[in-house]
Amino acid sequence: MHSTAVQDTPRAAGNQTAILAIILVSYFMILLDNSVVFTGLPSIRADLELTPATLSWVQDAYTLVFGGLLLLGARAGDLLGRRRLFLIGLALFGTASLLIGVAPTGWWIVAARGLQGVGAAIVAPTSLALITAHFTGEARSRAVAWYAATAGIGASLGMLVGGALTAWISWRAAFLVNVPIAAIMIFAARRVLTETERRSGRFDVIGAVCATLGMSALVFGIMESTERGWTDPLTLSALTVAAALLIALVLHEARAPQPIMPLRLFSHRERSGAYATRLLYMGAMIGFFYFTTQYMQDTLSFSPLQAGLGFIPMTAVNFAVAMAIPRLAGHISGPVLLLAGVVVTLAGMAWLSRLDPDGTYLIAVALPMLLIGAGQGLAFAPMTNAGISSLSTEDAGAGSGLINTAHQLGMALGLGILVTVATSANDTAGVAGHVSAALTGSSVLLGLALTVVLLVVIPSRRAEPAHNDA
Repeated sequence: MHSTAVQDTPRAAGNQTAILAIILVSYFMILLDNSVVFTGLPSIRADLELTPATLSWVQDAYTLVFGGLLLLGARAGDLLGRRRLFLIGLALFGTASLLIGVAPTGWWIVAARGLQGVGAAIVAPTSLALITAHFTGEARSRAVAWYAATAGIGASLGMLVGGALTAWISWRAAFLVNVPIAAIMIFAARRVLTETERRSGRFDVIGAVCATLGMSALVFGIMESTERGWTDPLTLSALTVAAALLIALVLHEARAPQPIMPLRLFSHRERSGAYATRLLYMGAMIGFFYFTTQYMQDTLSFSPLQAGLGFIPMTAVNFAVAMAIPRLAGHISGPVLLLAGVVVTLAGMAWLSRLDPDGTYLIAVALPMLLIGAGQGLAFAPMTNAGISSLSTEDAGAGSGLINTAHQLGMALGLGILVTVATSANDTAGVAGHVSAALTGSSVLLGLALTVVLLVVIPSRRAEPAHNDA
């Protein structure tokens, strides 16, 4: 099939507000479960009498399957139709949420979390690809801004929702709430969304196997590093297998007629810079959520619900700034907005990293959170737009999959690195000292993201003055 600009894909005849609402609610639902489990883990452990190893897999099973299957989920949407696969993903996610909510044992909840990861790996890339299929021009810019805002606030609201439902009802409610949401979204999507054009051709089996197993091994190795260390034989073995499979993937994709991960996606400097920036940025942000929660609960003596509420300043500012992006984009280029966002986030993270055992919530946490929220609100939409820049129709699914892969891989890699940094801190400094060290590491990752924006993203845009942000 010849390549045509993705902007030429026909719009759905239905109401575009309804289309966007379906996509965003579905995307928000899966993002929520990335973090909602954090506040419920102590209750899950007590209720199901889980060992520490099994408890860790309640989160890791979701992360591993989600990250490992993203490229496969994106490619399947191109071949089977994105609306059809979107519905399948929602059905899997809703079913898995029900199974988690009624889980009687540890192995049951771990298996159900893995199934939930399969649904998430389908919905995440398909939702962004559906935006490229149903929106054009300014409408797409606004849709991407909403999508970016959803990605930005999903983690912080996950903490709040998880803490509230666990405190008021049960940890099970935090998962069961997905069941009616998924059912409503399936019903609405069937009525509102139109099917995208299906691509004919063979499925890249070798590429799918290498991508899925390679990404899974990479995520697994990074996750194991947080418990065993980077020099542990199991960690090193997983990372070695991952490297071998991902190298094989690149070599195969260079020759495959219909690759699962077209290497031409990386030939565009702005897109490649956006993938790298997102990986580094999300690595820093997972440290922010993971360690700031510990500081609020262990040092400031917040309850899980209070810790969730503690993220509201960041969430509110993030959302407000993200909604202003379409107006700002009319006067300021995307790369400059991205640059400003990373700089402001870095300033907030550097401030937050100075916390100590005697700090107060207002000065040590809330005020730097305002900067982090504003920076994320500025950065996410232009980062997402850069990631889908100049994509053809045939590459829309794969491009969306790579954005989400960078997002998930960045969080897994960032957490592995930052846990190592935190544990290397002097024990005499207590929790605050470990959290400060980790957030200093987050600041370094943001510094690297800033370097990528300055050296890759902005120069690439200057080389293409006619580029359209939409």
